[in-house]
Amino acid sequence: MNDLVRQHTALGDSDLEWLHLLVSEWQLLSDLSFADLVLWVPTRDGTRYVSVAQMRPNTGPTSYQDDMVGHLVPRGRRPLLDAALDEGRIVREGDPEWREEVPVRVESIPVRREGRVLGVIARNTNLLTVRTPSRLELTYLQSASDLAQMIAAGSFPFPGQQVDMDASPRVGDGLLRLDADGIVQYASPNALSAYHRLGLAADLVGHHLGRATAELAPSRGPVDEALAKVASGWAPREFEIEGGDGVIQLRAIPLKPKGPRIGSLVLLRDVTELRRRERELITKDATIREIHHRVKNNLQTVAALLRLQARRIDSAKGREALEEAVRRVGSIAIVHETLSQNLDERVEFDEIADRVLAMVAEISPGKVAGRRTGRFGILDAEVATPLSMVLTEILQNALEHGFREGDTGTVEVSAVRGGTTKEARLLITVQDDGVGLPDDFDPHRSGNLGLQIVRTLVEGELGGTFDMVRASERGTRVLLDIPIHGHK
Repeated sequence: MNDLVRQHTALGDSDLEWLHLLVSEWQLLSDLSFADLVLWVPTRDGTRYVSVAQMRPNTGPTSYQDDMVGHLVPRGRRPLLDAALDEGRIVREGDPEWREEVPVRVESIPVRREGRVLGVIARNTNLLTVRTPSRLELTYLQSASDLAQMIAAGSFPFPGQQVDMDASPRVGDGLLRLDADGIVQYASPNALSAYHRLGLAADLVGHHLGRATAELAPSRGPVDEALAKVASGWAPREFEIEGGDGVIQLRAIPLKPKGPRIGSLVLLRDVTELRRRERELITKDATIREIHHRVKNNLQTVAALLRLQARRIDSAKGREALEEAVRRVGSIAIVHETLSQNLDERVEFDEIADRVLAMVAEISPGKVAGRRTGRFGILDAEVATPLSMVLTEILQNALEHGFREGDTGTVEVSAVRGGTTKEARLLITVQDDGVGLPDDFDPHRSGNLGLQIVRTLVEGELGGTFDMVRASERGTRVLLDIPIHGHK
């Protein structure tokens, strides 16, 4: 719609915003009218109309099999559009049009904003299935007529009340029609069923909706008076009420076709099962986070016990082995600590990489600085946990074997995400400027326990590749290529 309006019309940004607000609401008008809606806007030179939006009803058959958006029509070809635009009134005159052997009643509704007519809504009703209307259909049509008059007067949609139609109740979910005093004049079967689930034992028709709703809600003191007023439809509002065995979502729409409020529409939806599932998910998320928190605490306890044991061992090699185990356990604990703070099983790995880098740097025999470049991004827990261990082993190996006591240098960890959306990959380089590798060193056959762990995790668990080579000038470069399943 933005492109069509800017390309063909003279409307400004504020007018375009009004049209967007209208289009976000007009599914309601389409469903109440049982009719298709097409929004026509006059072109910049005033000689044609361009259709910028279209809506089909959920409550009846469509009048248009084809998409009308983008069509241009010369002025004069559709007199009802001309009359509505020039006179600023709803035009219903004329005989039905025949489209593919289907009679269609056409009406034109001017779209007014701040006294100016921006365009015209063509309301097209398929008459092929017309029959004697029921009480529900009469209520729908009367409400549609009131909304159409409000659009023509510029009082609908309501400024600042943009509605998410995917989340808000729709006409078919349940509808109540109230008079100016908030008394229910009509309640659709779905609306009545929803209130029965809240605990209402009687019929709604003839009762004050606000007071009836407040009585069904749990006692909340002064809030009951506000709830009663909102439920009476005095202002455009959305709210939820929980009572009995149900939860219903309500949306109040004041009706002011001629200025003063003559009543209200209240759309409502039974969202009991939806809220129950949401609560189950919240409980599940809280449970998962608590599990990660406890796992992190247990791992930290294990690390503390290993650290105590290392202090009691006289053997330097034994003490060194236990200290390596402490760091391995610690790297896993960092991942679980991060997971305990999230709502899902994914983590921002840059923070983990920085903490692993800081933890391993504590064992540096000299003044070796560590830094990270690039971005790991968000990773699944099933990738983050083994990757944290891999990073720990590689950094530990670089600091222990690449530098001697008193050496200064740098260990840099860089990460680059690449590949396609479906086959994204994470390319990791760990490079130091230490003493480098021996001439006969083969990383794929080395018996070093740390490198065995790296090979097993990278190739077996992560499905990636691992290599260790001499750096171009001095030091060692470790290369990792890991698939990450397209996550950003």
